[in-house]
Amino acid sequence: MQVLKATFTLPDYILTELSEFAEELGEKKSHMVAEALNQYFDALDLKLALKRSKEVRQGAVETISFDAIKQELGL
Repeated sequence: MQVLKATFTLPDYILTELSEFAEELGEKKSHMVAEALNQYFDALDLKLALKRSKEVRQGAVETISFDAIKQELGL
């Protein structure tokens, strides 16, 4: 996995909490932020899936059948 550096601006209370937790747990702040973002992205994935499911049920989006996809791909 490639690791890239990034710069973020965060409220001071978040940075204070992050530093306190990192020191108490003996973990790197960057690792804790990466883990937190991964968990948040998982929650967002679920939120989007529920939104799209609702759109399908309401008929707001058109679905494509598996057979139509196979035919389009020549399978």
